[in-house]
Amino acid sequence: MSAVSTAIVPIVLLLVLGLALRRHVLTDAAFWRGLESLTYFVFTPALFVHSLADVDLTTVPVLPIAAAVIVPVTVMTGILIVCRRPLRLDGPALTSMIQGSTRLNTYIGLSLVFALHGQDGVATFALAAAVMVPTVNIVCVTALSVFGDQDRQASRVPLVRALCTNPLVLGCLAGLLLNLLAVRLPGYAASTISTLAAPALACGTLVAGASVMAGLRRTDLPHVALASILKLGTLPVAAVGIAALLGVRGVALDSIIIICAVPTSPSAYILATRMGGNAQLMGSITAVQTILALATLPLMLTALGT
Repeated sequence: MSAVSTAIVPIVLLLVLGLALRRHVLTDAAFWRGLESLTYFVFTPALFVHSLADVDLTTVPVLPIAAAVIVPVTVMTGILIVCRRPLRLDGPALTSMIQGSTRLNTYIGLSLVFALHGQDGVATFALAAAVMVPTVNIVCVTALSVFGDQDRQASRVPLVRALCTNPLVLGCLAGLLLNLLAVRLPGYAASTISTLAAPALACGTLVAGASVMAGLRRTDLPHVALASILKLGTLPVAAVGIAALLGVRGVALDSIIIICAVPTSPSAYILATRMGGNAQLMGSITAVQTILALATLPLMLTALGT
């Protein structure tokens, strides 16, 4: 069994376990919302701080990584907007297509990159996420503000404030600051952060599995298929093409592939509900991509990786 397949198997098992627990054992939705919040606001930022604080940043091609993830996301969004009429997309459906083609499930990506490359992989992935997460949030929130159903849009936090308080971005910035300033945390503080970081991968993957939703409508099939092709195939291929031109290799290239080839995030459904997107289509895209990615992720890494 290849290294990629070996790395995927535990993730698949955790996703299935999360789904089984959600449906048959821990059926209280409030429990999973709490675990998701704890993972998002505490465990994953701690993991980013822990991973970035001591990594050798001189070996990480920050600018090429940024170009490789920003350019294809923005270009793909522009193409979807231009092709809105030929694709027969109303405004809310367009926003769900944009989210489904660009947003990422950070937890699945983190689990896979850690399995393949350990802490060095997590550190590089965290840097890519520090670029990708704000970019995707700007793109998706802007699209929802312009094309979403205005009558269903709930009150929301301003975009700039949302980005400045994003816990994943703040975790990356804190880790980078500690690294660049060569700050050595006291033993008790480093140990506390390390302990908080430990549950991030397992809890995040369980939450991702628990969030898989059923209920695919036949009329949504063409749009779900297109969003899946764009997110799981076109986006990583385009990103790798840019990365190759800029000389990115090794762990950094694998991190780019993973961050672009993971399925869309379950949080996209929540955003669609709150800001007037097509929530039914968004839920279908999320569920289908999560299942398909179990096969497409190894293919992308084998075909495009180092």
